[in-house]
Amino acid sequence: MTEDKPIAKPIAKPIIDDATREKMALMFSGEVYLPDDVDGFFDLQAAQRDLQLELNATPLTNPKRRTELMQVFFGAAGEGLYLECPVYANWGCNTYWGERCYANFNLTLVDDGEIFIGSHTMIGPNVTLVATGHPVRPDLRYQGAQYSLPVHIGENVWIGANVTVLPGATIGDNAVIGANSLVTKDIPANTVAYGSPCKVIREINERDDVYYWRDRQFSERFKVKEQ
Repeated sequence: MTEDKPIAKPIAKPIIDDATREKMALMFSGEVYLPDDVDGFFDLQAAQRDLQLELNATPLTNPKRRTELMQVFFGAAGEGLYLECPVYANWGCNTYWGERCYANFNLTLVDDGEIFIGSHTMIGPNVTLVATGHPVRPDLRYQGAQYSLPVHIGENVWIGANVTVLPGATIGDNAVIGANSLVTKDIPANTVAYGSPCKVIREINERDDVYYWRDRQFSERFKVKEQ
């Protein structure tokens, strides 16, 4: 006799509808605000956190459920999105994923503001994408004041382990961000950048067609074919 598997409860309709987003408009304005200025801020956030909790507890052996939860939790979850849970987000609904993205363990999304992640982007473990900050002024921080500026990650970007990206930064298509970097400003497309603060070290070039790690060359299978 086999035990019946428990029936998964239906996922609620997303609470972040157009009307709710109008209430949240101040969060995306770039201006300083207090959380209490947003009607229902904490109740809305709590509902999103419940989805996050369920997503992180859903096993890999239930990919259908994981996909359903990601599609409800995030603002957009492109086809083929794969997350190594746990993933943590202030909201989730303000993060937008393209197709075929991958993120390793312990991704943190400080997404009171919007975070856009382009298709085919890979994110290493323990990465933090921060769209939200607090004023330096002590009296405003005492009140819990904050502001948000969008973070844009291009397509086919590789972000190494333990990287932090700060509010307002854009990382261009195909860029590689080295491990432990602190990205404080825009990084152009097709570059390799690292450091704290993160700086462009070089452009992706013809040597990268031949070598994949230091002096290690690609095997015949992966060599660039001459036209």
